[in-house]
Amino acid sequence: MDSLVRNLCHGRCFLRSAVWFAMTGDEQLREKLAKVEALFRQAGSPGERAAAGAAAERLRGRLADAERDSGSESELQFSLPDMWSIRLFVAVCRKHGLRPFRYKRQRRTTVMVRAREQSFDRVVWAEFSRLHTELQLYFEDVTDHLITRAMGSDGDDSTLGRQ
Repeated sequence: MDSLVRNLCHGRCFLRSAVWFAMTGDEQLREKLAKVEALFRQAGSPGERAAAGAAAERLRGRLADAERDSGSESELQFSLPDMWSIRLFVAVCRKHGLRPFRYKRQRRTTVMVRAREQSFDRVVWAEFSRLHTELQLYFEDVTDHLITRAMGSDGDDSTLGRQ
């Protein structure tokens, strides 16, 4: 992610972490685990006890995986270079259920998101990076077409004179 952030932001972007508390999937797993453990303690037969024990072990495994994978939610700050990138970034965030925002007095090119950094990088940032590359290629094609066909020029900036 670092190289694309630097490319998009001309070296001015950074990520800032802060703890953010919310009802997460981890908490839901903990609630389910507590209920299954209560069933385990109150089991009437050995079969019920074995089933509840197996379910508790599966939930403990899922909880351990979730804790190892996710960490806590962070507040991520992105500075994007233009309105097209901002619009694309906001759309991808909203598609994945995130709510991008700005603090009062932040620049229009700054977008904040509260998310788990690892899963954000793996899912949202990866999709944004791919789409941003496609958008840049499309703009380049349209610009080349406009310059060559509509303006009748090659638009080659290497032929510019020095002063």
